Amino acid sequence: MTQFNTKRASLDTLSPEDICAVMKFEDGDPNENPWVLGKPPTLKIEIRDYDPIWATLFIQEKARIQAALGEAALHIDHIGSTAVPNLAAKPIIDIDLIVEDPTAENRYIPQLTALGYVHTIREPSWYEHRMLYLDKPQVNLHVFAPGCPEHLRHQLFRDWLMTHPDDLATYAVSKMKAKEGVNTMMDYNQKKNDTIQKIYAKLFAHLQKNS
Repeated sequence: MTQFNTKRASLDTLSPEDICAVMKFEDGDPNENPWVLGKPPTLKIEIRDYDPIWATLFIQEKARIQAALGEAALHIDHIGSTAVPNLAAKPIIDIDLIVEDPTAENRYIPQLTALGYVHTIREPSWYEHRMLYLDKPQVNLHVFAPGCPEHLRHQLFRDWLMTHPDDLATYAVSKMKAKEGVNTMMDYNQKKNDTIQKIYAKLFAHLQKNS
């Protein structure tokens, strides 16, 4: 796996190897059961106007996670729609946590469990992704290794929306349309996927042009 450093990604400072890895989307094993505690019940899809409290909640959770894990937490990053000012979003804070080895669960999951997080997802076939969930405040904590292209994509997509208001507006509209007439998060994500891919196409074109 291509190794990235753990500092914040930049559209203009990636190596050609980084760019190739970021542009290659990978799927996990469709036969893999990722649910640690069983598949959760279907929840109502709720989209709220942007709330500045989301940034504050991230800062608070970052401090708790860093204190609990110490140097084991290589990087803690606010990603997803709640990280983008003025973008409507599900009121769930998405956080990427980078650790040296996600498979060494005993090095971070007990500490996070003590903070109230529940280990919900384990995906060995998809970047060794783990996810933990916190109920109050609602947080999806994604765990990746420091070579993971998905983590880098999260940062790049977030920063692209922050600096490209037309794409931000387009994405906001697609999110509101996507929530209509769907009952599952999978259906919601599928309905806005075309818009996401079009934005990624612009982002990748920029990466290639400036590499």
